[in-house]
Amino acid sequence: MIANIKKFVTQSSQESIAVAALIVAFFGIASRLLGVVRDRVLAAQYGAGDALDVYYAAFRLPDLTFEILVVGALGAAFIPIFSKLITQEDRERAWECANGVMLVIVISLIFLSVIGIVFAPFFIHIIAPGFPAEKMMETVKLSRIMFISPIFLSASAVLGGVLVSFRRFVIYSMAPIFYNIGIIIGATVFTKYIGTIGLAWGVVIGSILHFVIHVIAVKAVQFRFVHSNPYRNVDVRKTIMLMAPRMFSSASSQLSLLLVTFFASTLAAGSVTVFTFANNVQGVVLGLIGVPFALAAFPVLSNKFATGDIDGFTDVLSQTLRRILYYSVPLSMIFFILREPIVRIVFGAGHFNLEDTILTYQVLGILCMSLFAQSIVPLLARGFYAMQNTKTPFYIALVSQVVNAVLIISLIRDLRIYAIAIAFSIAAIINAGLLFAYLHRSISDVEYRDTLRTFIQIVIATVMSVVLTFFARNILGQYLPLQYVWGVLVQLVGAGTVGAMSYLFVTAVFGVKEFETIKKKIIIRIFGRLQVATEEQNVVR
Repeated sequence: MIANIKKFVTQSSQESIAVAALIVAFFGIASRLLGVVRDRVLAAQYGAGDALDVYYAAFRLPDLTFEILVVGALGAAFIPIFSKLITQEDRERAWECANGVMLVIVISLIFLSVIGIVFAPFFIHIIAPGFPAEKMMETVKLSRIMFISPIFLSASAVLGGVLVSFRRFVIYSMAPIFYNIGIIIGATVFTKYIGTIGLAWGVVIGSILHFVIHVIAVKAVQFRFVHSNPYRNVDVRKTIMLMAPRMFSSASSQLSLLLVTFFASTLAAGSVTVFTFANNVQGVVLGLIGVPFALAAFPVLSNKFATGDIDGFTDVLSQTLRRILYYSVPLSMIFFILREPIVRIVFGAGHFNLEDTILTYQVLGILCMSLFAQSIVPLLARGFYAMQNTKTPFYIALVSQVVNAVLIISLIRDLRIYAIAIAFSIAAIINAGLLFAYLHRSISDVEYRDTLRTFIQIVIATVMSVVLTFFARNILGQYLPLQYVWGVLVQLVGAGTVGAMSYLFVTAVFGVKEFETIKKKIIIRIFGRLQVATEEQNVVR
């Protein structure tokens, strides 16, 4: 049995997008929940105040460096090229490409990290101008330590791209769990001996664990570390060229978080922390739905476009989009209705007081309004990347972030932290809307009508489930002792269950295809005989 589990974890390839997305979602939600545990530990230990403002502001620069150069840019450029090489069974060339890209990325990150460490005071002064001198210097200290982490994470990201291309999602999806474990170790152990600087070392430990787990995993696909001259490798050069526009796109999305830090630093102490906590809570939905489906579909989209199967590309894209909407739209609204008990359960302990709780769930409510849009952006952007078009998503992201900045500047004097949340949500909706509008040119009229019809059915079902969730929350609140955590938890679970079951019932009545998928792929698998599904069965049909 242990051997079978080990084989599944390290060697199984998930060919179905639905199964792959389920695997990514399972470990993604595990990682997100562990992240929630991490945030609860930090909230209870420090509250929404100066200490966590420093921590999250210090995080911003190293995270920005890594996100721009690696996360979106590498996946968008590397996976389509690497997938094409392994599809053509040219493994030696594929290994040379991966090693060459890794060398370029790691050297670049080392160079940028050194610059970040040396000029950290200057950069921190720019992104957090509202911090007093002592708070700013503490931010500089933590940021300098955290600049070690992007080096390990960048190498790990290349290996992760290899795993995604081979559709080995289990270990790939487990790596963020180890990253969060490292951060929790820093928060619970290191801080006892070296103070808040232990939070920064926890981030470094987490990045090392992230890298090590991927090194172990790529052995299962016979990956080899070989010498490669990246400057003479045509595949490496093509990857780097494709990465450039996507870097700017990632920079645009990261600009949103920089704007949050910049403006929130000028507000009351704890504002950076409040927005970060609210954003992390809604991130659970993104980790459960948006990212897993987009990640699972990406290699399939890349392969179909590379082989000229445009009809297959269209089917995979549009049907995956409908699945994301099917889950994300109701969850967005249910999170909105239940935002207060959610925040109380997650953060309501220790130094995180009532004022912090109220502010956080109010910000969370605003962010929930755009949660469905944030969930579909990863897939829509990857639709362009699969076509090796990295410029269009960049221009669209840039427009949305300009709107974000203008809105914050216009509203912040009157609405304070709420202005930042409102601008963030509107920018996300604009980003998703423009991506879909431009990508619609690649989607057939039949698929477009199916998507529109499904979306209308989803909205109707969501409205009905939201109404029932609202009444269930209020009714349970009248009979439960909400001054205790267990009472709030029962209210949350009870009202959430009512909302979920009513949504499933209405979509079943409407005959929404995505409900039929749930019935066939989950209910039958649990209560009936196990069925082996192919990519076409799960996606195209």
